[in-house]
Amino acid sequence: MSDRSAIWQAVHEERRRLVSDLEGLTLEQWQTPSLCPGWSVHDVVAHLIDSAVTTRLGFVRQMVTARFDFDRANDHGVEKHKAIDPYETLNAFRAVTDRTDTPPGPLATRLVEAYVHGEDIRRPLGIHSDYPSEHVMTALEYMVRTGAGFGGGKERVRGIRLTPLPHGRAIGEGPEVCGHAIVLLLAVSGRPTGSDELTGEGAQLLATRA
Repeated sequence: MSDRSAIWQAVHEERRRLVSDLEGLTLEQWQTPSLCPGWSVHDVVAHLIDSAVTTRLGFVRQMVTARFDFDRANDHGVEKHKAIDPYETLNAFRAVTDRTDTPPGPLATRLVEAYVHGEDIRRPLGIHSDYPSEHVMTALEYMVRTGAGFGGGKERVRGIRLTPLPHGRAIGEGPEVCGHAIVLLLAVSGRPTGSDELTGEGAQLLATRA
């Protein structure tokens, strides 16, 4: 299987797992604030639909409409795909789980999108999920070498050494931050993590930057 095929398979599997996790939510749970500031669980699912159906050309059109404001373009996508009934939104997400459309950018961004937004939703709801470590590492390695201007976290980890568990394969140099790969991915993406999830001399520095 090619790297491209493997990544898409992982993305599709993650989308299906998320659909399964959300099938039993109450209406109140759908309104739970996600880890994305200003977005509810329902909003993030609507964003995932938009991400799944956006092509390279479609992305350019969205940016033009949003006057090249990335956040505004994302908000427009949420408005477009968010139904009044969250279960209708979930059904729409279910219908696009196997799509292979993508905005411009390396394919690793699809893994970042799937796993980070998956945790944006699951953590506030108290839902635990296991993620395939190989693909989480691909997402993490992409984020640490990509600048913030392109949606990455390179600046957050400058001068820090990340040691992802269970791999132990260090990334970068400096005071160590040790934690499970999915938790490091969240921190590098600017998400809050539990106080006991990251350890090492650089943990507080990374938390401050996030």
